[in-house]
Order: sequence, then C-alpha cells, then structure tokens
Amino acid sequence: MKRKFLWFFIISGGLILLDQITKIIAADTLKGKSPAELIPGVLELRYIENRGAAWGMMQGAGIFFIILTCAVMAGMIFLVAKMPTEKRFRPLLAFAIQLFAGGIGNLIDRIGLRYVRDFVYFKIIDFPVFNIADVCVTCAVCLLVILVIFVYREKDYEMFKKKKKNVTQSEESLDTE
Repeated sequence: MKRKFLWFFIISGGLILLDQITKIIAADTLKGKSPAELIPGVLELRYIENRGAAWGMMQGAGIFFIILTCAVMAGMIFLVAKMPTEKRFRPLLAFAIQLFAGGIGNLIDRIGLRYVRDFVYFKIIDFPVFNIADVCVTCAVCLLVILVIFVYREKDYEMFKKKKKNVTQSEESLDTE
C-alpha cells in the first residue's frame, strides 16, 4: 500500500509541478501581449485569467470550485486507499493520479490567485483556452469512461462496498418476521 501511495504522490507531484511551471512561464511571456501562433490558424498560446469553468461558465463561483475540488481530491485519496494493488487496477490508479494532479493544479491557482491561468488555444475549433491541469482532468475522465465501459465489471467494484456484518440465520429470521 505504501508503494501505491508513493507512486500516486510522486507522479501527481510531477504533473502539478509541470502545470505550475508552464503557468508561470505563460504569465511571464504572454500576459498583456498578443497571442503567439504556433500553427497559424490552428494552435496558439494566449494568456487568460479564468474565474469560472470551461467556456467561462460559472464566473465568480471560486468558493464552489474550491469546495468541489477538495471533495473530489479526498475521493481520489479514498479510491487509492481502497484500490487493490493488482496489476489490472493500474489504469484506475492512472485515472486517480491525473484527476488529483489536475484538480490540485487548478486549486493552487484558485486559492492563491482567485483565478486559473489558461494559455493553450485551439483556434481552428474555437476550443476554450486551457492548461496542463485541464489536460490531466480531461484525460482522467476519458480514461474513466473507457475503464467503466470496456475494462471493469461489477465484481471489480466490490472494494468500495461496505462490508456487512456476519448475520446469523436466527437474526435473519427475526428481521423477516
């Protein structure tokens, strides 16, 4: 179990560090300047300060996002704690790592700055401006959908069910009367 948490925090920490470093670089080089086109008409670096969610939805709901993120991060730690160490659950660990890292990356911005720094923009499809933390969250959710639909079955979720007390036959008969 210790090894599982060690990997969880090392990889999450690396992704969080990557997210924060790229946000600092983006703010230092792009803030107040015209977008930098990497692929003309397709991909550009454009600095924005997002006080909401994707597409700027729920502007000013920072406290809500902070509370929601903390709850989800606690859920990821619970998931990792309950998760078996079998090889077949490594993709689920990858999901938890990515979601945790992405959530913490944007949480750092929300708490420290009161907004999230976004800087990658796919101009060709007018996709919302995003950052590394957003990529982590998006990849995690896609991975979870694939795992739920194609990989794991109902028996694989037994680890999350509360264990019932051993009920004797005489206690069961009392319950049915």
